[in-house]
Amino acid sequence: MKKNTDSAWLQAALDYIPAWLGFQLERHQQVGCAVAIVRGQERVAEFALGSADMQSGERLTPRHRFRIASHSKTFTASGVMLLREQGKLGLDDPIGRHVGGLHKSLAKARVGELLSHGAGVIRDGDDSGQFLDRRPFYSRAELRADLAKKQPLEPGLQLKYSNHGYGLLGLMIEEITGTDYASWIDRHVVAPAGLRETVPDMPFLPKGAPMARGHSAEFPFGQRLIVPGDNVCDAIAPAGGFVATAADTACFFAQLAPDSGKSILSAASRREMLHRRWRDNHSAQESYYGLGTMMGGAGPREWAGHTGGLQGFVSRTARFAESGFTISVLCNALDAWSYAWVDGIHGILSAFRQHGAPGRKQAAWNGRWWSLWGATDLVAMGKVVCQVAPAMAMPFDGAATEIEVTDKTHGRIARTSSYNSPGQPVRLVHDRKGRPTALWVGGSKLLTREAMVAEVTQRYGGTRR
Repeated sequence: MKKNTDSAWLQAALDYIPAWLGFQLERHQQVGCAVAIVRGQERVAEFALGSADMQSGERLTPRHRFRIASHSKTFTASGVMLLREQGKLGLDDPIGRHVGGLHKSLAKARVGELLSHGAGVIRDGDDSGQFLDRRPFYSRAELRADLAKKQPLEPGLQLKYSNHGYGLLGLMIEEITGTDYASWIDRHVVAPAGLRETVPDMPFLPKGAPMARGHSAEFPFGQRLIVPGDNVCDAIAPAGGFVATAADTACFFAQLAPDSGKSILSAASRREMLHRRWRDNHSAQESYYGLGTMMGGAGPREWAGHTGGLQGFVSRTARFAESGFTISVLCNALDAWSYAWVDGIHGILSAFRQHGAPGRKQAAWNGRWWSLWGATDLVAMGKVVCQVAPAMAMPFDGAATEIEVTDKTHGRIARTSSYNSPGQPVRLVHDRKGRPTALWVGGSKLLTREAMVAEVTQRYGGTRR
């Protein structure tokens, strides 16, 4: 991790995030997770936890590449916007002006409608077995054959997510530039953005570059199965083929912020990509789509970025407008919590930013404690010590107990739910060598993990069948 000397609160947050995320991985028996955090344009942290391959036991590192799947759409959209800035296309151009052989209705769809998933294009063809490893991904000829058919909806009616639609945008890039998609996007988008650990599809991964293996969920197979994740996405690469590290992914999305000083695109193009074209009215969360960009609702947690899912991999990148943080979480198991972990990391950063760096007296209380009910973390920030449950996806989201400490062993619960123990004392117990051995919170005694396991196993041992 990189130290940020001018923001002590940030370093304190970055110290806690891996401890919280490590608990999340262990608690949910996850395989691995790579994280990168960018503040403005500065990479302030990157780390990896868990395994790159459960079968071999290879340790995951920040240099491991992942399938980032639908993050690819943002790269493709950036390429289209770049061609627009060069005067080679317009967002209102009918796609048929640039790509021939389309169904007459689809040929009238505008480029901007394809970018925003508003062109009514079939999602993945009549047989989407390519996403289940039942068949190879579509060739250009196969994609063109599907696009010559009448599509499910007329253009301009609603948000209708489509990998085929982004495959069509890839065909358009090839027609306009006279170059294959992968070569052009690498030369004009990936390289100028300064990305050295990103390729547009699996065949282009440099020899020797470490690649994480994908994994199935454990249920219902009784074990996690290795998913190679080495599929060639071919004509669907513009929609889902990209391979990258968390650091490259976060840095690229940070550059797309309208106020970024470094970008391959003009500020006007970046603002246009973030304009909310469509809302998903059937989502439980407020969700929008712009031009190659997913967005949440307005407010302190407003974000823009993308998610991704390909065989064995799930991921999410989000830039939070209010705080200026861009967070990428890449996971190599299908049941990983990449979406929630991005929000959890941002919540931790926000809590430390609000309270500030901990004082020396408060920092001495940092630690993890256990009872039969699970783990609890004491996290010092500002003038308080927060008691949180690391099992929670958003540990500081209105649920943190705040403890006012008076010295290295005594404190008082100053703020908590009325159903907890407000006003009651808190006490740290140390052994003769000064090592903390127990924590009393109100009337509850918490222990180290080893001591709690020994105590509970002795009490309930012999009941296992």
